[in-house]
Amino acid sequence: MTAVFDIVNPATEEIVTSVEETSLEQADAAIERAAAAFPAWRAVAPGDRGRLLRRFAEAVDEHLEELAQLEVSNSGHTIGNARWEAGNVRDVLTYYSAAPERAAGRQIPVPGGVDVTFAEPLGVVGIIVPWNFPMPIAGWGFAPALAAGNTVVLKPAEVTPLTALRLAELAREAGIPEGVFQVLPGKGSVVGWRFVTHPAVRKVCFTGSTEVGKQIMAGCAEQVKRVTLELGGKSANVVFADADLDKAAASAPYAVFDNAGQDCCARSRILVQRPVLDDFLARLESAVTGLRVLDPRSEDSEMGPLISAVQRDRVAAYVPDDAPVAFRGSAPSGPGFWFPPTVLAPVDPTSPAWRKEIFGPVVAVVPFDDEAEAIRLANDTEYGLSGSIWTENLGRAFRVARAIEAGNLSVNSHSSVRYWTPFGGMKQSGLGRELGPDALDSFTDVKNVFLATD
Repeated sequence: MTAVFDIVNPATEEIVTSVEETSLEQADAAIERAAAAFPAWRAVAPGDRGRLLRRFAEAVDEHLEELAQLEVSNSGHTIGNARWEAGNVRDVLTYYSAAPERAAGRQIPVPGGVDVTFAEPLGVVGIIVPWNFPMPIAGWGFAPALAAGNTVVLKPAEVTPLTALRLAELAREAGIPEGVFQVLPGKGSVVGWRFVTHPAVRKVCFTGSTEVGKQIMAGCAEQVKRVTLELGGKSANVVFADADLDKAAASAPYAVFDNAGQDCCARSRILVQRPVLDDFLARLESAVTGLRVLDPRSEDSEMGPLISAVQRDRVAAYVPDDAPVAFRGSAPSGPGFWFPPTVLAPVDPTSPAWRKEIFGPVVAVVPFDDEAEAIRLANDTEYGLSGSIWTENLGRAFRVARAIEAGNLSVNSHSSVRYWTPFGGMKQSGLGRELGPDALDSFTDVKNVFLATD
């Protein structure tokens, strides 16, 4: 009997549909199809491969609203966010559709001949996608991988496979050949781990927890297999006394409560210079209590539910009855995995709420006295993914940005992701870079060829 997953709507707790679970044997067959399709796909002329990716992007654009509505029902994302996410897949495909015709090696001056390099595709790439951003993170992996001439097997998270499955259908409708891009819903311990152990898979891209990322990295080491890891985060939002407090406070809720805080880039630690702490908190309270936590289908909704009851309970454990709750926003009652946006202040910098990745709508606030203390507190974590710096002093902005150990920083902004710039973490937040021109390089090997002329 075939095993299935029941897909639950996080806002209503109703079963949306059931999806067949990929078995180990089916995963092996898919990997073998991808390996068989690789020689023909890498041989597709660069212009033709680019045109196929543009057709794929056009197909996504034509079905953008369908994909967005599917994500709302599967993941509980607000409809506004889901439309942006579907649009991001389209934009990333469009961006990398230009890559095949621009992928060039180098000619290196050497004595006695001509030396050239080629960017060679790796082969089969396994992509393991998390449940918090199913569409964009899938696109960040498969778009550059396909553009570089690789074939792709992709495993969505068990609870959020619907948009990935639809994207695979759109790829085939756009003319992407059979076996080049396959989506395999199933368990990480079965399908995801098979990507790690199967010798035909030449690279694994994983987005998820640091703990699982370490296991995947160790498993890939057995075959000296390439990995890109985008892991946990506990990003700092550093607010100096000279900052525009109105803008800093008004934007702070969206920096941590977007997607109900289920974001590895969430600025879940707010560091505020002591002279403006009270003023900032007063402004932040107004912004948090005004946040519209509604049915994610509503055009007015700014925050939806958590993904599951398990995740809601996990988040709640960080806010016990004696937690220093400064203020909270609202959340709907009744069905759904809701949790109100919550601000903890003041927080002990040794407490779990300050140090652990909560992955929910909870933010902790700590004051600091000077620039040196701000940098020390920001860096006092095992993670290093993202962060924000709020100051009107340009010199301070650059000093602090260079000193904070994080892969993506914004000054007077909370933006972490732009598809034309590299994205990735330092320390235990990951390894390698996605997006931008750097991602394409990570899906190729450099081959050096010397031609003697003597």
